[in-house]
Amino acid sequence: MAGLHKWILVINCGSSSIKFALYEMADISMRIRGTLTGIGKENGHFSATGATGKVITDETVHLPGNQDAFGHLLNWLRYIGYEKQLYTISHRIVQGGLHHSAPEKVTEQLLQQLEQLVPMAPLHLPAELSGIRFFQQQYPDITQVVCFDTAFHQTMPCTAKHYALPQALTREGVIRYGFHGLSYNYIVHTLQPAGKTIIAHLGNGASMAAINGQQSVDTTMGFTPTGGLVMGTRPGDLDPGVLLYLLQQQKLSPHQLHQLLNSQSGLLGVSGLSADMQQLVEAAPENPQAAEAIELFCYQARKQLGAMAAAMGGLQTLVFTGGIGQHLPAVRAGICHNMAFLGIVLDETRNQENAAVISHRASAVTIRVVATDEEWMIAHHTAQLLKQ
Repeated sequence: MAGLHKWILVINCGSSSIKFALYEMADISMRIRGTLTGIGKENGHFSATGATGKVITDETVHLPGNQDAFGHLLNWLRYIGYEKQLYTISHRIVQGGLHHSAPEKVTEQLLQQLEQLVPMAPLHLPAELSGIRFFQQQYPDITQVVCFDTAFHQTMPCTAKHYALPQALTREGVIRYGFHGLSYNYIVHTLQPAGKTIIAHLGNGASMAAINGQQSVDTTMGFTPTGGLVMGTRPGDLDPGVLLYLLQQQKLSPHQLHQLLNSQSGLLGVSGLSADMQQLVEAAPENPQAAEAIELFCYQARKQLGAMAAAMGGLQTLVFTGGIGQHLPAVRAGICHNMAFLGIVLDETRNQENAAVISHRASAVTIRVVATDEEWMIAHHTAQLLKQ
């Protein structure tokens, strides 16, 4: 039985997957977490584990769309006895624009404002907003909360935020927002780093942030989550002239360009094999294109690592997180290669073991591997907001 609790249901919604977690409001203790993946494909998957990591459910399900996935989750929560004690539902929102820099309660006015931001995050916002609308219909009297991925980077100085574009465009919001903020927020909250820190959030989406005094100084993503590092299906930074060439000379439509930049580039585009770094690492010994994709990823990450250190005038701690950052020693080694001039020296044995600290004793920079938890950070922010 669920007992007498106030539950925070956290929804972290992607374009083809949903992560969820259930937390006790009083102490932000996690009771259940899980995923719904393969949304829109022939075979979807639903899994959930309890607080101890014990598997509660693990099944193949048909999830034609996000609404079906939300419905499946809700029916399951009813079945196991948690649905009636939902106190609030909180959502990760990838883009808050110029005017949303702190967690907020959902209102109709807020939703209308977020709808206007969809062109800035077309892969993420539609799915996130559909989740809010779904739960509004199911629970019109339950307070919903949104937490913005861009909020953490509000502390960046104008020199880091602004493009060299006419001021009119800057005032309209064509600036560098940065993303993965909830992940960075969690790492900072957990480690409480006192000095100059770079966090590398490396997954299918990837970025780095320069953090000094626990505040964001600069980051690799900009106006959208497409720029910065090489990613699973996104190219990272591009010469803007490439986009003009593709539109004018190759005659790509805006939709085709969108698909190219968000779904066909990055590791997948270079390797011609996969967007999954684990698959590329396994294939690289026999597949030159897979090896090239990995080297390009690591090379661009090394460049950005140097840039983030330059933004702070030094570096004391380097943190790897995200699926790639936590679990792939070969990629961490590739990024740290030849970085001793910055004080970064990897301990090969510790790195292979995925130890919590993987820096060599001779390294001036402490190198850490830390599991991130965006859902916990969202629950924490939600509890703080609702207790005010």
